[in-house]
Amino acid sequence: MNTTYQQIIDVNHIASYKSVEHIPDILALGRSENINPASQDQERNLLLAIDVQNDFMESIGSLAVPGSKDDVQRLTKWMYHNIASLTQIICSLDCHSLMQVFHPVWWIDREGNHPSPFTIITYEDVVQGIWTAANGEHDRSMDYLHNLEIENKKNLCIWPYHCLEGTVGAKLESQFTKMLYFHAAARSTAPRLIYKGQNPYSEMYGIIKAEYDPEHYINFEVLNAVSQYDSIYIAGQASSHCVLASVNQILEYFADNREITSRITILEDCMSPITGFEESTKQQFEALRKQYGIHICKSTDINL
Repeated sequence: MNTTYQQIIDVNHIASYKSVEHIPDILALGRSENINPASQDQERNLLLAIDVQNDFMESIGSLAVPGSKDDVQRLTKWMYHNIASLTQIICSLDCHSLMQVFHPVWWIDREGNHPSPFTIITYEDVVQGIWTAANGEHDRSMDYLHNLEIENKKNLCIWPYHCLEGTVGAKLESQFTKMLYFHAAARSTAPRLIYKGQNPYSEMYGIIKAEYDPEHYINFEVLNAVSQYDSIYIAGQASSHCVLASVNQILEYFADNREITSRITILEDCMSPITGFEESTKQQFEALRKQYGIHICKSTDINL
C-alpha cells in the first residue's frame, strides 16, 4: 500500500481524548489505494470487533480494561496488514441509559444509599430487604434476579456508569475508528455498527442476546452475517465478559454446525480480561476450542 500505518494511526493517541479522527483525510487516504472492492472477494473474511469503546480503554475509561491500549495497537496493525483481504467489519457498541438494572441509581439500601460499583446483588438480598429497586420496578427486578439464578447466569453486578448514550465514553476508540474508516474507503464498503445493552431490565454482555429477557430477543443480523463468511475473526473488550459472552452465544446457536464454528478465530492478543478473571477466561476459551473447534491465535500469526 502507498499509505503507511503511521499515516493512519498515532499510537501515542490510542486511548486518548486528545485525538481527533479527521475522517475526511482518512477516507481520502483509503480511496487513494488501488485495492479491489470488498464485493469482489472470493474468500470472504469478517472481523467482529466487540466494544472497542473509550469507556473500556485504560487511562480514560470508567470501566477500563488493563491491556486494552496495547490491544488496540495490535488490532489496528492486523487490520492494516490485512486490508486487501478483510472483507467486512462489524462492531458492537455497548449503549446504556442512566437508569438500567446494573447501574447504581437503580437500587437503594435501607438507608437510601445506592450501591457502590462492583456490588453483587442477588435475589435473596432483595427478598431480605437489603436492596430495593429505587424506581418502583420491584416485581420486574425480582423476576430478573430470580431468572438469573434459575438459568445459572452471572449474578447481577453493579457496574460503574459506562457507555452512556451521547457521551464520549460510548464512542469507538479514536485510532481504531480511523482504521475502521480507512478500511471502508479502501475496500469500497461500510462498517456495520451493532448497538447492544439498551434494555433497561437486563444485562447484555454478548452481542446476540441479553442475560435474561422474557421477550427472547436474538440478534439474527449478526448470526446471519457469521454464517455468510469463510472466516470470522473476533477481538475486543473485555475478553472475560463481552467477548466471551458473544463467542459463547454464537457457538451455542451454531452448536450443530461444526463447519461454521470451525471458521471462528479468536485474536487472543487483541483483547484483555477484567482483573481477576485472567485464568478463568483462558480456561473457558480453551474449553470452547475443544468443544467447537474454534481457533485461538495471536494476530501476528494470521495473514489473510
